[in-house]
Amino acid sequence: MDYKTAGVDIEAGNAFVEKIKKIVPTIGGFNGMMKVPSGYEKPVLVSGTDGVGTKLHIAQLKNNHPAHKGVGIDLVAMCVNDVITCGAKPLYFLDYIATGKLDSLVLEAVIEGIVEGCNQSGMDLLGGETAEMPRMYDDGKYDLAGFCTGIVEEFDVVDGSLIKPGDKVIGIESSGLHSNGFSLINKLTNDLYYNNLLMWDRRDGIDEYKDFFDLHPIEEVLTPTTIYAPLIQHLLDEVPVLGMSHITGGGLPENLPRCLPEGLTFDVDYSAWERPEIFKNISKHGNVSEDEMRNVFNLGIGFCLVVPEDVVADTQCLIADTPHGMRSWVIGEVK
Repeated sequence: MDYKTAGVDIEAGNAFVEKIKKIVPTIGGFNGMMKVPSGYEKPVLVSGTDGVGTKLHIAQLKNNHPAHKGVGIDLVAMCVNDVITCGAKPLYFLDYIATGKLDSLVLEAVIEGIVEGCNQSGMDLLGGETAEMPRMYDDGKYDLAGFCTGIVEEFDVVDGSLIKPGDKVIGIESSGLHSNGFSLINKLTNDLYYNNLLMWDRRDGIDEYKDFFDLHPIEEVLTPTTIYAPLIQHLLDEVPVLGMSHITGGGLPENLPRCLPEGLTFDVDYSAWERPEIFKNISKHGNVSEDEMRNVFNLGIGFCLVVPEDVVADTQCLIADTPHGMRSWVIGEVK
């Protein structure tokens, strides 16, 4: 016996590292290093970790370069959007990839997505780990985890302590599903297939999902999560931001209160924005209750700000004046 016949190809792993060194020349050692940037009086390091969840299942069924690159962007977004909620500026990122059998073309696309996400966030990809784990994962399957660190002045930390009744909640649009609720979507798409008891020609390896993807193409479902870091850094320089929430699993009901001091709550108006069609169809075809939809999905709101009422108009103008022209709505008030 040897390691290769046991399912781990060390030579292929080394070759993969050499390939991604062309994309990220600084990686390859036992660790990554970065000096704390100068100019800070009382710097605080802020860290977060996350994954992409079962969105990976659909990306791996689609199995093309955009799908794999997209979940690489998702991985960065899910981590960095958490870290920036306290006002931190992203510094660096680390990734962990576990797979049953190393496919360099697939994982190279994932790394390209991670690099693009880091570039969008203004931070470095400092290193990572690729683990080939036969028997733990089937061939063609992989899982991702990411780790992000940012920095903020101690006296500039946005912790919600200045929020008061009457302050407004601004919701910033999502790019769609982002990376939450996909376990429900995977069940929905399978149920649609089995309920119809029809056989379809294979299409992209996901024939059983035909009904749902006729309504919403797989490219829409796999749209990468928006990275809000550049926008938030710009807003922090221009307006008083009192609190921030990244709307992920748990939706608005779970994530929005996390930035509030004790004794305060939010009154959210769910009619304040037009809900994207994909959420309407998940609810309709999956017979998902409104409460469940609110507690699982972002429903079109990917990130929230709490600001004083007198800066709402200025804040929304700044959000609209981004390179991509993001939309925003006043969706609630602090009570």
